[in-house]
Amino acid sequence: MWVDKTESASFWMGVLTDLKARGVEDILITVTANLNGFTDTIKSVFPESATQICIVHQIRNSCRYVVWKEKKEFSADLKNIYNATKQAAGIELDLFEQKWGFTYPYAIRS
Repeated sequence: MWVDKTESASFWMGVLTDLKARGVEDILITVTANLNGFTDTIKSVFPESATQICIVHQIRNSCRYVVWKEKKEFSADLKNIYNATKQAAGIELDLFEQKWGFTYPYAIRS
């Protein structure tokens, strides 16, 4: 177990280096909270690891661009993407972008 006052990229560098020293050869996939520099830190220790942002953090990041009165509707439309089957998700994403893309381009990009 590793404990620190903050979750900095340098802290996680120590954790990952320790894991590697203990015999971990590769990490297939990592899910992060999009901590600044964390993806680069992971790649420096485990270069083949795939990295993605936690879906909860990704949704929160998208919603921060949306005005309060439209958040409920925006979130409901966003939920349609994540609840869709793999085949339907692309269609839902296109519909979402058509509806909200002009008003919230940064949220769509996120």
